[in-house]
Amino acid sequence: MASARVFVARLAGLAVFGPDGERIGKVRDVVVSLRVDSHPPRVLGLVVDLSARRSIFVPMLRVSDVAPTAVTLASGSVNLRSFDQRPNETLVLGELLNSPVTVRDTGESGVVVDAAIEPTRTRDWAITRVAVRFRRTRLARRARVDVHGWENVSGLDVAAAQGADRLIAVFDSMRPADVAAALSRLPDERQHQVVDALDDERLADVFEELSESDQRELLAYLGDDRAADVLEAMSPDDAADLLGELSDDEAGRLLGLMEPGESEPVRRLMRYEWDTAGGLMTPEPITLGPDATVAEALARVRNPEVPPALASMVFVVRPPTATPTGRYLGCVHTQQLLRAAPFELVAGMVDTELSQIGPETGLGGVTRWFATYNLVAGPVVDAQNHLLGAVTVDDVLDHLLPQGWRDRDLGPAEVGRGSANGRPEVRHA
Repeated sequence: MASARVFVARLAGLAVFGPDGERIGKVRDVVVSLRVDSHPPRVLGLVVDLSARRSIFVPMLRVSDVAPTAVTLASGSVNLRSFDQRPNETLVLGELLNSPVTVRDTGESGVVVDAAIEPTRTRDWAITRVAVRFRRTRLARRARVDVHGWENVSGLDVAAAQGADRLIAVFDSMRPADVAAALSRLPDERQHQVVDALDDERLADVFEELSESDQRELLAYLGDDRAADVLEAMSPDDAADLLGELSDDEAGRLLGLMEPGESEPVRRLMRYEWDTAGGLMTPEPITLGPDATVAEALARVRNPEVPPALASMVFVVRPPTATPTGRYLGCVHTQQLLRAAPFELVAGMVDTELSQIGPETGLGGVTRWFATYNLVAGPVVDAQNHLLGAVTVDDVLDHLLPQGWRDRDLGPAEVGRGSANGRPEVRHA
């Protein structure tokens, strides 16, 4: 494959040939997937015109050579299904050109007139350069055009370059943490459009990943009634953390609007200091009676709504099993359940030796407990041996990291190579 940088405008109209020289069509556009951060977007493929009325999509992995006069494919076999643009996709010539941008290091504003793509070390292609045209000045008879690195221009991320409807469609395929990071960078008007379009369950997932300042601002925008609905959909520990950031009057008003069954566990958590096991725990771990079978326990573990850390163990208590009433007997690790016969009782494999965590145990003590036992979840038990809830390692990390850590993007060196939009970016032909 040619390693030279190629400007997309020069690709338009180039003939596309198969490996044996058979003509397939001509390039109409380049399809990319914009990111929610400033990193270069990945090139997904080419839109190739077979005729005046028919266009197909050719994945970039099928392209073997890009030359000044033609594009050559690695295989003459292509999918003849008509090209249908997906919500997470952007056409370089059709949509990015003429987009307004700002050069980060100078603050100058201009419009995009071309974009350069080139292969990366992983055999993918990415947009690496952008040609920007600036307004004419009194001293210059012609408009100036400069080429800048993708990371040096702003205004071309997925949030800025796509309309609200398409942006929401992209968010549907992303993890809540990534949606929260993108949402925090949007202007207020666009933020509100997205928040209005998300249902309460999805918005609750995103709220749990937002910084405290963003949570407070968006909670105020929602209004009391919808704010109470979103708080009900959040995990009780996250809802308690959020309400703890509000004034007593605000928190009390929202708790009063919540359903009693949803507000009660949140009220219990708010009785503890935020940096204790009681303040960190979730009151909704997987609890079972001693007569439950391994099959029943695994069915509870398989529930997709249970977070992975909580699914790492089940807690065995005497009836009634609901926290904080059940008398704690011990825990059973999920790995142990996987090695047992489905008909066996969990009572026969309870780990009674694992040290328990008291609700008043401070953050330092909880951290040492996780480091000692190499686990991702632990039981919180009171002096009367009632199971109150469970602390998970993600709750501990959330409080150990510096304040405002959610406002910082993970760089590629920290997370490695991955999808820019929360799902695989290879489009299959």
